[in-house]
Amino acid sequence: MATILLAEDDPNLGQLVQEYLTLRGFQTDRATDGSMALELFTRGQYDLCIFDVMMPKKDGFSLAREVRMTGRDVPIIFLTAKSMKEDTIQGFKVGADDYVTKPFSMEELLLRIQAILRRYQRGSADALEPTVYTIGSFSFDYHHQLLSRQADGHEPSSQKLTSKESELLKLFAQNLNQPISRSFALKMVWGDDSYFNARSMDVYITKLRKYLRDDERVQLVNVHGEGFKLIV
Repeated sequence: MATILLAEDDPNLGQLVQEYLTLRGFQTDRATDGSMALELFTRGQYDLCIFDVMMPKKDGFSLAREVRMTGRDVPIIFLTAKSMKEDTIQGFKVGADDYVTKPFSMEELLLRIQAILRRYQRGSADALEPTVYTIGSFSFDYHHQLLSRQADGHEPSSQKLTSKESELLKLFAQNLNQPISRSFALKMVWGDDSYFNARSMDVYITKLRKYLRDDERVQLVNVHGEGFKLIV
């Protein structure tokens, strides 16, 4: 049974879609705003996401960008009243697999869901998430939690990482040269963005900078008003 994350702020439509999908055999979790949807996504495992565009706290486009930044290859359908060409293009640019405009029939939505799931199931048989990342002159083996460097004129070196260091570095490695918000990183690695976890993350950021300092091209920088960026 496939599990679906539905983010829809209209309570009537949200309940209608959730009940219909449940009757059709899908486990469906519903969020009423973008922030709640991201929280559910980071804590759960979903086979498909359905996002409205215009939602409080976090719009569907921003939500889709942050979902894509996690590195988890989950199909996304936008379910929205926006039908302008520019909005449709933006939806696909941020990683949408389909775009359904309101009003729509439940049968049409079901057929689109089934088609996307079949396509992903065929494509996922041989698709494995990478476990080794290249960061400048460094090689980061996430599975073995090992950061290694072998550069011309330098002795080979390696650093064993802790689980939290590995999770945090993986998040940056999956989003090289892209800003990552402090809140997003905290929720992905620690599960919530509390004050104490934020202080803990600052310590880990300092450690990662120390590990990466031997390559001048690699910089883990603060982005004012946003969070952090791993520049290579």
